[in-house]
Amino acid sequence: MRNHFLWLGLATLVWPTLAAERKFDFDELTLNRLPPGFRSTFSGEGKPGDWKIIQDDVPPLLPPLSPNAPVVTKRAVLAQLAQDPTDEHFPILVFDREAYGDFTLTTRFKTVGGTVEQMAGIAFRIQDEKNYYVVRASSAGSTFRFYKVVEGERSKPIGPNVEILKGVWHELAVECKGNQIRCLLNGKELIPTLTDNSFSNGKIGFWTKSDSVSYFTDTKVTYTPREVFAQVLVRETCKEFPRLLGLKIYALAGTPSELRLIASKDEKEIGQPSGEAEKNVINRGIIYYGKEKESCSVVMPLRDHNGDAMAAVRVIMKSFPGQTEENAIVRAMPIVKEMQVRLTSAKELIQ
Repeated sequence: MRNHFLWLGLATLVWPTLAAERKFDFDELTLNRLPPGFRSTFSGEGKPGDWKIIQDDVPPLLPPLSPNAPVVTKRAVLAQLAQDPTDEHFPILVFDREAYGDFTLTTRFKTVGGTVEQMAGIAFRIQDEKNYYVVRASSAGSTFRFYKVVEGERSKPIGPNVEILKGVWHELAVECKGNQIRCLLNGKELIPTLTDNSFSNGKIGFWTKSDSVSYFTDTKVTYTPREVFAQVLVRETCKEFPRLLGLKIYALAGTPSELRLIASKDEKEIGQPSGEAEKNVINRGIIYYGKEKESCSVVMPLRDHNGDAMAAVRVIMKSFPGQTEENAIVRAMPIVKEMQVRLTSAKELIQ
């Protein structure tokens, strides 16, 4: 029997009630390396860019408290250093670990070099290299523009002519809520709020054009993860079987993919890597049984309608005197089967 795994880039999102926050702190990363979790690619023609962490002089985000404080400090920043002069060449560094629907992203950027172009921007709600939104600033052209790419074709750009000094740090912000998109440069909404229904969610990425050498730092995304169906399934199953001590679903997640916890009765555990038991349950189709002092666990495959393992479910129950592997499996079996009835494919777990 084939074993199919669930590949996740983590959850898609909806507009927050309580926001989470992800900061990209390049100061903690190794110089001259690609930051972890990112993938270098490109849109249009040419080859992927040369993205790496380097050091540069960066002014503080907040005004210094003392006139004697340093005006700039040496910090690690993200740089795109390739200088491919191809006109329709757009290097993108995609963050592969999460997808975002409604969010606010802020970053600082600096255009450093380029003969053909001097651009820096953010691509967002990325579906793939041929489908995404982008907002970018050009020092060479003195423009601030938004456009979308659909099936590799760019829309007519929207935005004003405005001076964007080369060699100076600027702030770029993108806010998405439903089909509403706001783009700000240095705190000013220079482009009127846009309405577009092409992409409701997707990944984010740093973006440049042609031979632009551009730096980025102080990047932050504020968002609230959507509750994926796997978590809904766990919560409703625990409500139906209130005596369960724990219930967990494991599937392949992230880039590179690892078997991870994607849903749990204890939501704080989500994202943790699996143990060997879960790997063996999916790879070999076996059932695992474990017993603690006052509890027992059964790990079983969660199968689709074709009978293929799409995830592993760990059922944690209170044990009793005379507890055996056989009766533990008998207790866990209807719980897992009831979960399977509500699923037809692995994709449904993350919808």
